[in-house]
Amino acid sequence: MGETWKLRLWTFLRVPMAFFLSPTVVESMARRSVIRIPLTWRSKNHLGSMYFGALCIGADLAGGLLALRRIEESGRKISLIFKDVQGRFWKRVEGDALFTCDDGEAISELVHRTIASGEREEQHLRVVVTVPERLGEEPVAEFVLTLSLKRRD
Repeated sequence: MGETWKLRLWTFLRVPMAFFLSPTVVESMARRSVIRIPLTWRSKNHLGSMYFGALCIGADLAGGLLALRRIEESGRKISLIFKDVQGRFWKRVEGDALFTCDDGEAISELVHRTIASGEREEQHLRVVVTVPERLGEEPVAEFVLTLSLKRRD
């Protein structure tokens, strides 16, 4: 529960729109992060499924959490931003959504490259969305985000 409260405090202070969706950290490991966004009146669209914006926030948080942890571990000042996003949607999200990013190793390498070069460095991250309570492990959407890091010191 500690990771969830850290994430919620960070979103409350830095990205209030993400805080509004009540994200939960399901898993936060060196190689993987899983974020849950509940399907509530806050995240629903007019059809009763999860709103596109809520889905994008979930993808942002799953990839961003991994990146923030790797940056923290480096002890360096590095700015983080997502440069672009691509999304593919196969089914409507009609339940709580899990956003899974397994790119921790690639992010670690990106942090090291950023520190070594001093220049802006980029890496594509893949985030898979599932709705376990309705569809098990079947992906309902996939995001590819371009993570962009730059050393600030």
